[in-house]
Amino acid sequence: MNRRWWILVVLCLSTLVLVVDNMVLTVAVPPLAADLGADAQDLQWILDSYILVFAGLLLTAGSLSDRYGRRRVMIIGLALFGAASLLAAYAADPAQLVAARAAMGVGGALIMPSTLSILITVFDEAERRKAMAVWSAVAMIGMIGGPVLGGALIAWFWWGAVFLINVPVALLAIVASLLLMPESKGPWTKPDPLGVILSATGMSALVWTIIELPNGVNWPALALTVLSLAGFVIWELRTPHPMVPLALFRDRTFSGGSFSLTLVQIGNGGLLLVLTQYLQYVLGYTPTAAGLAFLPMAVASLLFNGLGASLGARLGNRPMIVTGLLVCAAGFGLLAMVSSGSGILLTGTALFVMGAGGGLAMPAAIAALMGTIPPEHAGVGSALNDTIQQAGAALGVAVLGSVLAGAYTRGMPSGAPEAARRSIGDALALGDAGLAQVAREAFTSAMSAAFAISAAGVVAAAVLALVVMRGERKPAQEPSLTATH
Repeated sequence: MNRRWWILVVLCLSTLVLVVDNMVLTVAVPPLAADLGADAQDLQWILDSYILVFAGLLLTAGSLSDRYGRRRVMIIGLALFGAASLLAAYAADPAQLVAARAAMGVGGALIMPSTLSILITVFDEAERRKAMAVWSAVAMIGMIGGPVLGGALIAWFWWGAVFLINVPVALLAIVASLLLMPESKGPWTKPDPLGVILSATGMSALVWTIIELPNGVNWPALALTVLSLAGFVIWELRTPHPMVPLALFRDRTFSGGSFSLTLVQIGNGGLLLVLTQYLQYVLGYTPTAAGLAFLPMAVASLLFNGLGASLGARLGNRPMIVTGLLVCAAGFGLLAMVSSGSGILLTGTALFVMGAGGGLAMPAAIAALMGTIPPEHAGVGSALNDTIQQAGAALGVAVLGSVLAGAYTRGMPSGAPEAARRSIGDALALGDAGLAQVAREAFTSAMSAAFAISAAGVVAAAVLALVVMRGERKPAQEPSLTATH
């Protein structure tokens, strides 16, 4: 196999360790809470400490990878992620687990921009679509397989195994990187310490503001977000050596593609959160069975990723992105039609349709976005795209979670116990069969409202891509496998 494709295997391994870790934690929360004595606030910090640090440092990490070497930064990130995962596996109390998760966030931020930036410097435009199709398919497999793997690990071992599994994968990726991967970096530029501080502060505050939305607007966090990000934009436009090339947004393909994907992530961000609750609370699935229920989405994504890559090369990026997004919207529309008595058939069909839409759209979307980024800014350009999408996903969890909670409460009888009106889990725990059925109906109705909003958001993303993105295709370039040692 050509060396470039072995490099892709390493990049997929590096991405897989991040995606799987985020997903397996969703099924590990109940046992780790019982073992560590974690209360609701502890659990929130265990879940949120990672995303706060990860989102806050993405732009800085992308800039560091361009300056000091993308392979070097990725290897450092893998080592930190693996070591922090080992500490998380043997955490003795919630505080230790929060600290380990924050350190994993630092490692994740160093890994993520480097994987995509190395990919676009290793593969030329002719092969890039196929490489990105494989890369995005592996990420989808990790997302779907994470809960299944987590359930199995917990059943066979203990909750710490969901973190421990990261260690051998990270070690394998480090060894393979050292043996197979060339170093690449952009031209040396002066550091931008003020840009680092403003971007890290602004992005962390933005994600925290979004996380807190279901409890109301956190005004201090919102004010810090606005001041920091506004200051960051002003500074980056004025400084002669900006950390982030904001001029990228002048390219209609980059700006249109980025914001289209952000709208998609708002819908996708809440998908697992909402649907796993439906599968477990309404249909009575175990966590492992709920994870397996997403297999149609993974299978469709694998099947249609290759088709999307080949058609995109012939038809261009914009038609494939728009078509794929409309197919995704149809999947969300089918999910909005699910009732408490629908069973798995309609849900599985909807997930297959969504996987097909993602497979058609994602290779073209990533190829279009990364094709607009100059090689010298590959790391920070990739990080900028990742950051925008992370904000969209966090916003999706907050918004759809709020819609779901509000619609569920309104659908419950006013005379029901207060705890049952707030949570379907609490309603089912009361053991009242009549109330449990009412709660299932209320939850399913609320879920339909959330997915109808998601469908509208994805349609809006398709329209944005159609109107804003340019239709022309760039000529293929020669492969860039030059290494700096």
